[in-house]
Amino acid sequence: MLEMNRGVGCLTLLLGLVIYAPAASGQGYSPADAAGKMTVSDGLEIQVFASEPEIRQPIFVKCDDRGRLWTIQYLQYPNPAGLKRVKVDRWSRTVYDRVPKPPPHGPRGADKITILEDTDGDGRADKTRDFVDGLNLCTGVAFGQGGVFVLQVPYLLFYPDKNRDDVPDADPEVLLTGFGMEDAQSLANHLTFGPDGWLYGLNGSTTTCNIRGIEFQQGVWRYHPVTKEFELFAEGGGNLYGLTFDADGNLFYSSNGGLFWHAVQGGYYQKSFGKHGPLHNLYTYGYFAHTKNSGVTGTPTTGGTIYLGDTFPDRFRGAFLCGNFLGHSASWWKVTPRQTTVAAEHGGLLFDSHDTWFGPTDLTLGPDGAMYFADFHDQRTAHPDPDANWDRSNGRIYKLQATDAKPTPPINLAELSSNELVDLLSHPNGWYGQRARVLLAERRDASTWPRLREIALTQENGRYALQGLWALHVSGGLDDEFAAQLLAHPYEYVRAWTVRLLGDGKSVSEPMAKLLIALAETEPSPIVRSQLACTAKRLPTATTLPIVQAILIRNLDNDDLRIPLLLWWAVESKAVADADQVLEQFAHADAWNVAANQPILRNLIRRYAAEGTPAGYDAALRILQNTPSKHLAEAHKALGQGLSERAGGLGGIGHGGLYAQFAAGGNDAAERARRTFAEPSPELKQYILGIWQKNQQDREALTLALRAGVEEAHQYLLDTTMQAAADDPQLLSLLSQLQEFGREDCETVVIQRLASDQPDEVRAAAIKVLNRFGSAEFIDALFAQYATLPAPLQTQVRDVLLARHESARRLLALVEDGTISPESLPVDQLRRIALYEDEELDAIVRKHWGNIQPGTAEEKLAQMRRFNNDLRAAPGNPASGAELFKKHCATCHTLFNEGGKIGPDLTKANRNDLAALLANIVDPSAVIRKEYLSYVLETTSGQVMTGILAEQDAGSITLVDAKDNRTKVPRNQIEALHESATSLMPENLLQQLSPQQRRDLFAYLQGNAKP
Repeated sequence: MLEMNRGVGCLTLLLGLVIYAPAASGQGYSPADAAGKMTVSDGLEIQVFASEPEIRQPIFVKCDDRGRLWTIQYLQYPNPAGLKRVKVDRWSRTVYDRVPKPPPHGPRGADKITILEDTDGDGRADKTRDFVDGLNLCTGVAFGQGGVFVLQVPYLLFYPDKNRDDVPDADPEVLLTGFGMEDAQSLANHLTFGPDGWLYGLNGSTTTCNIRGIEFQQGVWRYHPVTKEFELFAEGGGNLYGLTFDADGNLFYSSNGGLFWHAVQGGYYQKSFGKHGPLHNLYTYGYFAHTKNSGVTGTPTTGGTIYLGDTFPDRFRGAFLCGNFLGHSASWWKVTPRQTTVAAEHGGLLFDSHDTWFGPTDLTLGPDGAMYFADFHDQRTAHPDPDANWDRSNGRIYKLQATDAKPTPPINLAELSSNELVDLLSHPNGWYGQRARVLLAERRDASTWPRLREIALTQENGRYALQGLWALHVSGGLDDEFAAQLLAHPYEYVRAWTVRLLGDGKSVSEPMAKLLIALAETEPSPIVRSQLACTAKRLPTATTLPIVQAILIRNLDNDDLRIPLLLWWAVESKAVADADQVLEQFAHADAWNVAANQPILRNLIRRYAAEGTPAGYDAALRILQNTPSKHLAEAHKALGQGLSERAGGLGGIGHGGLYAQFAAGGNDAAERARRTFAEPSPELKQYILGIWQKNQQDREALTLALRAGVEEAHQYLLDTTMQAAADDPQLLSLLSQLQEFGREDCETVVIQRLASDQPDEVRAAAIKVLNRFGSAEFIDALFAQYATLPAPLQTQVRDVLLARHESARRLLALVEDGTISPESLPVDQLRRIALYEDEELDAIVRKHWGNIQPGTAEEKLAQMRRFNNDLRAAPGNPASGAELFKKHCATCHTLFNEGGKIGPDLTKANRNDLAALLANIVDPSAVIRKEYLSYVLETTSGQVMTGILAEQDAGSITLVDAKDNRTKVPRNQIEALHESATSLMPENLLQQLSPQQRRDLFAYLQGNAKP
């Protein structure tokens, strides 16, 4: 039966990639019509480059060295082939029965990597072939090192193709394993070679990777094809899809939560902490925010790419181009410097498809200067039902080019000599320089080094010099002697990249270390100082600290958006392992005289206190003892923060509040692992006692002393609480501190605050304190005071009593004897009784309220989320919904005075709460009111029937089923009769309907009158 008395809640979160989208049409435009329906920015034109049936559901595009376009047809999405789901949560994060073997030995999927070629120059692909098929959720491709790199979670693979005949020479080599595969919408993706020769990729927000002992979710990672090293380059950012480098080598990556992020080496970025848990470094004490922009439209952005071509109008050069997945369009943004990062100003739409099926997933620059856009082309813009069958026959790739674009002649960069590849570094289309650099990295041809060094030393064109530096590095020709020359180059990005490339090795020679320190002492550019801070984090402590100190002492970057945190992260990376060296540099009074040092010093106190070890306490105390008096207040605050963080560790992924009111057990937040820690040393306790004794009434000082376990502070708190008058304004503060720091000896004092002569807010605070201990005396006091409490406090008390098995039994006994009314106990509180699996208690619940389960299973919460996405995607038609209600619901339910009486009348129910309405339909057995309990009846002849008890007397029982069929059974023919835990209402009602039918039905259910 559809119940409307479930917990009322409000869904306030964006669901992954989902926001409101335009109304979906019945079918998108045909390939022949689609481009003609689009409006395109001035100076540009668009055409279909490829479409179904040759291409279906493409998610990735990239041009190879012959100018051909490669794409991934993501036909296996959203479920990997050959695996069974073991567990699914409300966000559809899935645990599978095993880790699949890599291809071709693992399950064969439907994904393909397809090569498209325009042989006649008409702008449309006329030749296609598959490089490899049978892939199983493939999300990335890159060309280099004599083959093709392929991402298929949990693997990074390499298919050798030395002769470049588009046929793999052998089975793929597994380069990496451990990419998460829990969610097909958040997989590792977007392989892209960086200027430094590393292969970069992204990972989404809800899959957990564990690669060579490095665990992470969302972020940028990289792999070096020559050295085989793997690194997490930057952490955070949300659900990510799209990675690009600008002409200066700045890395930008696209996100569902905003426009894009500007990634720096070793950076930490904002994430949805409630849903996704903390950053994997617990001591960042800050993170970088989204790129400032003038307003984001049509998010999430997908496939973001910096335009480095040479044929678009000038306004697009260096602009950020991206797909607007839910806006069914593409836009461009002007990127401008903003201190050591960038800002983005909306330039406008590149084009608008005017087609709600258009779903841009990726874009790439071609050798012709055109941009190619992958269009997944699907009616659904929401997270789909993984078990649904849908049309996978559609897909497009569009070519966006300048209106005066000319066809380019055929190319094959691999056939060029190394010297000819060097020539391409100055090509006005940056695509050529990128591909030339990858080929030079393959060849490592020392004959190119003299010329590349000459280019790198070019002073008239800094970006051309950068091309020379990058190519020299990837081909193996950058040594310390030449790097020393480049550290004096007039272009700041040449200096910054030289610093970065030197630091990639994680150590430098002693002469080079001295040069880097000297550079930090004199460098005028904040861009270079920013990279020095990033590099310092990677180097040995003996080099790290002098670089950091040289920057700090100059006091130039205190207001910069990034450098202060980068410097802290460099120091933090050495704070524990090399504490003596760190303390030697910072633990002296003069260090506080440098303004830039002050946040570092406060963070060090916090960091050492949070370590929770004797060595950590000693280190914190050493800094405190050398802190000038004018800085002590902030230093003590940092100490308190650190002590409060000692127990917090890493943990799993949470749920971000989604459907928390319906979840079994109420589990919601990301669970944090608990760390053990030592008591503060006697010396630190004595120091803290001295702070508190100077002003015992100061709450912050008292809290610090309590946190440190100072006995005198604990006794003071007890005495002061006991002596405080009921109207003392400090009493609530004292009780709050007892809630956090109190011990069992505080119960006698606090129980007195439950008395009826105490203010309600004091009684509420006392209940919170005593709930920590749950003594028999406390429970007895709650029962004794229950009748005198106002309704809000009774609710609080019931939470306490029902959370304990024996006190729950006592509370239900009071319901049984009529002392407490059943109507005063809401369903949400009663759910926890089911967790005790106590037949006696369950029987009382059924008698007074009905069948109440502990909550809705995660798999059904996932269904609710997917259905909610359908409902948000477009408007519904109430008139059509009325017909659906008549067909599927009206046999049992009445709405607007029409329908049956088997189930509850919905007319006056709370139909405005969409989440509760969904919960009742998806999981109708979670709460069944007593009058609608279903029964299972077995006759003496062996017949089994189910239904609601419509009538009963001494001679017979009448059951009514979901089709309103009534069956009267004489009692002498009944073998067994028992209650069913399953509602008469079917669970799969919404699965039978199309997305539009669901919208129509809910439009009627949530309406105010019959249409």
